[in-house]
Amino acid sequence: MGPIGLPPSAPGQRIGLYGGSFNPAHAGHLHVSRMALRRLGLDRVWWLVSPGNPLKDRRALAGLDERIAQAEGIARDPAIAVTGFEAGIGSHFTVETLEWLKARRPGVKFVWIMGADSLVSFHRWRRFRAIARLMPIAVIDRPGSTLRAVAARGALSLAPYRRPESDAAILADLPPPAWVFLHGPRSSLSSTALRAEA
Repeated sequence: MGPIGLPPSAPGQRIGLYGGSFNPAHAGHLHVSRMALRRLGLDRVWWLVSPGNPLKDRRALAGLDERIAQAEGIARDPAIAVTGFEAGIGSHFTVETLEWLKARRPGVKFVWIMGADSLVSFHRWRRFRAIARLMPIAVIDRPGSTLRAVAARGALSLAPYRRPESDAAILADLPPPAWVFLHGPRSSLSSTALRAEA
């Protein structure tokens, strides 16, 4: 890791960025990451453990160091790196993080990864259209979100840039905006449900 916890990368690498609170991380995050590695032909996936989601209640949020340590215990795959570097750069929004990364790792082929449940609220993210212009996006299907996701305001706004699922393997090479919706085996696990059971 670099001085602010940024995982190593090299020009030409295909790296998926999977951001979230990871409160807590669980096997569903691992499932999504392994699907993305395989279907998108990625070299690595970085779990970006955020200081906090501006759209979520932070009162139930465990400390950043605790969430990173717990995520590292779940991410049992050498192709997955866990990092909390967003706190180190003072980023509070995804668009700020992605702009920072693109400026400092211009030769890396980044892909933003998110669950279909996140696509439902994507239009509420700060400058969501700018996010789509920064890098390709892979949306991973989630139980209960399939139809709501593709009918959501963000998805409809970006509909002209949706690529067929068969283009998944070349998504990292496509100029943004470009996105795919990946179907396949789905995990019903969620951090919200796991917190409720604790």
